[in-house]
Amino acid sequence: MRTPRSRTAPENPPPRSTLEDPRMPVRAKLAAAWTSFMFLYIYVDYLALYKPGFIDDLLAGTVHEFDTGPTFVAVALTLMAVPILMILLSVTLPARVNRGINLVVAALYIPVSLFNAAGESWTYSYFYGLSIGLEVLLLAFILRSAWTWPRRRPQQA
Repeated sequence: MRTPRSRTAPENPPPRSTLEDPRMPVRAKLAAAWTSFMFLYIYVDYLALYKPGFIDDLLAGTVHEFDTGPTFVAVALTLMAVPILMILLSVTLPARVNRGINLVVAALYIPVSLFNAAGESWTYSYFYGLSIGLEVLLLAFILRSAWTWPRRRPQQA
């Protein structure tokens, strides 16, 4: 004689479904990393405005002991424009060129990020240490993603 099944708790619950985890294209990873880098880069500059005396120095025409003349503005624009353009280039360039440019630019921006902290006061060392550490981590991710770009196997005849 069979005993009736309980309707409240099934004997074999259905297996939990696994989340789909499709492989993200390298181009998308690179563009996302450059976008994250730019947000961080911009917010570090923005938050620096809150340091006591920074606005006074800026109004007096200096930033970190540099004159804010045309050369400084051109260099600052270039330093911002390159990572901004890398977002677009990462999704549009052919794979071979894309890989090379990402490796070169990310490698060059590691010392740029480190130089940005030069001459900062120790009272803001946590702020600059954290921001530069995050920037370097993002650049390392870009380097790794570009370096390990998957290769297509040649078709055999």
